[in-house]
Amino acid sequence: MSELLIGAIAASSFIIGLFFLRYWKTTGDRFFLYFAISFLIECVNRVSLGTLFDLKEELPIYYLIRLVSYGFIIFAIIEKNKKRSQEK
Repeated sequence: MSELLIGAIAASSFIIGLFFLRYWKTTGDRFFLYFAISFLIECVNRVSLGTLFDLKEELPIYYLIRLVSYGFIIFAIIEKNKKRSQEK
């Protein structure tokens, strides 16, 4: 059951990453690019978790990768808000 959930999360992350890439291509806004990178990193993380290390999620490298992935989201939000405050 656990492998199925990890596969579903990986597939969902990949699809969401592709959607954000499409929005980035149409708008040119880096906000969408950072979100796409974040979700694609999460996809790779989940695929590697399911295939390489036999579902040993307690390894610190997985949490480091997630920290980097979520860092992209936080950076995108901060950068977007910074631009808005400079426009006013």
